[in-house]
Amino acid sequence: MKRTSIITVNFNQPAVTLDFLKSVKLHTNLTEVEVILVDNGSTEDHSASFIKEYPGLIYMASPENLGFAGGNNLGIAKAEGTYLLFLNNDTEITGNLVTELTSALDENQEIGLISPLLLYFDAPDVIQYAGSTKMNYVTCRNSTIGAMEIDQGQYDEAFVETAFCHGAAMMCRKADLQFAGLMENNFFLYYEELDWCEKFRKAGKKIWFTGRTKIYHKESMSVGKESSIKTYFMTRNRMLFIRRNTNWLNTLLFSLYYIGIASPKQVLMYIKKNRKDLIKWVFLGLKWNFNHSKDSNDLGFKI
Repeated sequence: MKRTSIITVNFNQPAVTLDFLKSVKLHTNLTEVEVILVDNGSTEDHSASFIKEYPGLIYMASPENLGFAGGNNLGIAKAEGTYLLFLNNDTEITGNLVTELTSALDENQEIGLISPLLLYFDAPDVIQYAGSTKMNYVTCRNSTIGAMEIDQGQYDEAFVETAFCHGAAMMCRKADLQFAGLMENNFFLYYEELDWCEKFRKAGKKIWFTGRTKIYHKESMSVGKESSIKTYFMTRNRMLFIRRNTNWLNTLLFSLYYIGIASPKQVLMYIKKNRKDLIKWVFLGLKWNFNHSKDSNDLGFKI
């Protein structure tokens, strides 16, 4: 029997993770899935509660926070399923999620990564993700299809190629990783799933979206709270993504745009918001790219 390995990462969110495990237990066949929970350097050990909630849970504890990519890569190493389903621990799933995603991969061998429709948990009729537009590699900008639309079933039958998956919910075949490779640990936060999509494309696979199934994501619809870690990694990784996935000329054009236009606009925004404390993290994120190779595992930030 082909099995699916569901991989999720917890970092100091025991209540949210317990809800996630309840959702998976309710909506999956325990004989067809294995659930792998990577505790990513959490300060408290809630393993007993997790295992009690989901008997048979494969629990892995990392002594340090390895970030989104590093945590999921730990789970991949343990996974025995034919399919790998990556789910954020702040999601809750629906009954046909596993069957629809695995059927999609069986139906089309060209698919490397696939994501379902994402809806907001607190506003379940509002769409977060229904696919993605192509990237502008000069500005490193693209758009999320369907974002903030009211769900009226307009994507229910969608089964199409798209530009990027959503990191909160995506599936691949484990066998394809021998060609695409793992997620890059050095992103730590942000852009890692976009980079992984590029790796799958380079391996000859395609990125798809399906609206035939959905999940609910507990992410806020409003812009997330600004912080030093978010500012630093968003700045650093936007440039790192371009360095890793374009040629030298494109990297040069992007760098001119990013340093001359985008970053100064970001600094002005922080001044207007009275968040001058974040300005230095923009410069530090830029500086990292000039002091490190694109494959460096030095995060440049003390976690």
